[in-house]
Amino acid sequence: MKIAVCVKQVPDTWAEKKLRAADSRLDREAADGVMNELDEYAVEEALQLIEAQGGEVVVVSMGPDRASETVRKALSMGADAGVHIVDDALGGSDAIATSAVIAAALAGRGFDLVIFGSESTDARMSVVPAMVAERLGWAQLTFAQKVEVSGSTVTIERVTESGFATVTAALPAVVSVVEKINEPRYPSFKGIMAAKKKPVETLSVSDLGLESAAVGAGAAWSAVNDFAARPPKAAGTVVTDEGDGGVKVADFLATQKFI
Repeated sequence: MKIAVCVKQVPDTWAEKKLRAADSRLDREAADGVMNELDEYAVEEALQLIEAQGGEVVVVSMGPDRASETVRKALSMGADAGVHIVDDALGGSDAIATSAVIAAALAGRGFDLVIFGSESTDARMSVVPAMVAERLGWAQLTFAQKVEVSGSTVTIERVTESGFATVTAALPAVVSVVEKINEPRYPSFKGIMAAKKKPVETLSVSDLGLESAAVGAGAAWSAVNDFAARPPKAAGTVVTDEGDGGVKVADFLATQKFI
C-alpha cells in the first residue's frame, strides 16, 4: 500500500498572530513555523497502517523554503520520502488553488490512500481534503476517529454531532483524521538522523503543469479588505464586598443586561 500524507507548516499555535499591513496576509515570519498539530495525527495513522500491512508513506507539503523543516519532521517520525511544492507564485493561495496544486502533485503517483489532518490551525476551514478528493475523482472520508484498510476498501468511523457513522469506500480514497484517532509518536534520535538521508522531491508550479496565474493571491476567490488590531483588554469592574457584595454584583449584571 502506498499512502500520501499532506502536511502544512503553520505559525506556532501559542504565538501571537498578526496580519501584514502591506498585503493583509498572515505574517508567517513573525512566529516560529511548526507542523500543523492535526497533521501529526495523520502522519501517525499512516505509519500505523503501513506497519500493520506494509508499504510506503510519502509526505506532501506546499509552502515556502522553510516548510522543508516540517517535511523533515514527518520523515523523522518514520515516513519514507517527501514531496515539497515550493514556488513564489503560491504566496496567498486560497483553499481552491491549494487543492488544485496538491491534487496535481498527487495524481499519477500510484497512491492508494491520501491522509490529511481534519483542518489547519491557521485557517480552520476543513475543506481542502474534500476539494482534493473531488479534483482526483476519489471518495472522501472525512473527520475519521478510526481507519481500517482491508483489501481494496477503507472503512472509517466518522465523528458526528451525535456520535459516529461508519463509512466505507473503495480505494483510492482521501481521508481526514481528528485528534481522537491516535497519539503521535515523538521522533527518535535515530529517526532524526535517518531523515537527513531520505529523498525529498522539490516541485514548482510549472512542474505540476499549472499556470502561475491560476494560483497565489491574484487568483484567490476571497481577500481581506481591511483589518484592525485587537483592542487591549478592558479593565474589569472590582466589587468590594462590604456586606452588600451580592447586591452590587446583581446591579452590575443588570446594567449589562445579563439579568
